[in-house]
Amino acid sequence: MDVSRKIIHIDMDAFFASVEQRDHPEYRGKPLIIGGDPNKRGVVSTCSYEARQFGVHSAMPTKQAAKLCPEGIFIHGNMEHYVTVSTQIREIFKRYTDIVEPLSLDEAYLDVTENKKGMASATLIAREIQYAIYHELGLTSSAGVSYNKFIAKIASDYKKPAGLTVIPPEKAETFLESIPIDKFYGVGKVTSEKMHRLGIKTGKDLKAWSEWDLIREFHKHGYYLYRHVRGRSNNIVNPHRDRKSVGKETTFERNVVDELVLEKSLMRFSEKIETRLLKIQKHGKTVVLKLRYSDFTTITKRMTLTNYVHDRQMIYEAGLALLNEVYNSSEAIRLIGLTVTNLKPIHFENMRLEGL
Repeated sequence: MDVSRKIIHIDMDAFFASVEQRDHPEYRGKPLIIGGDPNKRGVVSTCSYEARQFGVHSAMPTKQAAKLCPEGIFIHGNMEHYVTVSTQIREIFKRYTDIVEPLSLDEAYLDVTENKKGMASATLIAREIQYAIYHELGLTSSAGVSYNKFIAKIASDYKKPAGLTVIPPEKAETFLESIPIDKFYGVGKVTSEKMHRLGIKTGKDLKAWSEWDLIREFHKHGYYLYRHVRGRSNNIVNPHRDRKSVGKETTFERNVVDELVLEKSLMRFSEKIETRLLKIQKHGKTVVLKLRYSDFTTITKRMTLTNYVHDRQMIYEAGLALLNEVYNSSEAIRLIGLTVTNLKPIHFENMRLEGL
């Protein structure tokens, strides 16, 4: 395990909403929600910290957000503008290193082990970057600094907004033990719920499990969880990373024969895929359905569409068509997954975040 690397994860604070509040003084200090008309079908893209105090969060239906926050200001976003601001932020990163791996418009990893400034301290570099983003662009960011990507990512979320958390190698395991399990990067809602049922609520609880038991319960993910909670991730910062597909899947606690359950899973996947595609500025032309039966037989079925899509409804309809084609409503399903592949960049001319 290499503990000599110096990795920074920068995460912009409520990025889309913060850009709007910066550019529109009338929104400052108010609960601003990006996601369009709450009277129409849609989902929250992001919201200001004032709105978060009411329980509003990203990926929440806008109708629900309106109930929680009646005084909320709902607006359509301007993705083209957010892309421009994101480019300005990345130019600041490039003053320090070319080894930058963007995860989306509002976050990125930086490897500053060797950097253009010749600075020995990654902590000082992170502070300088936060200072530059704030004073040049009028936006706040949070930073995590550590020797691997996994810890740096968790650390950047530790003291939001405008926080800086540094986790050196000697403090890594203690830090990870203290983190609630749903704050672990890569642990989504379904996995978190399963872990809670198994009594795994913190990193310390997770660390008590053997590698074999984690693999038995969580399959390949268990292999990584065992290493992550011990600070043993060696994934490099990859500046040439190019996302080829976006997908979601789930393994059911009990085998499923209810087609309605499968359809609801596809709808949930479609919503998450849409959000992710817009964050990475891509859309895709091929939708892939994955089914694993109770005997572990696995099939995949794909559909190539006429046009490139990122819209949840179109992704869902394609997934549903594939399900109707291959599933006979009698065989028990252990796992279902949905993926959009054959990706290319979206051009954002005249595009709004309506329906997000």
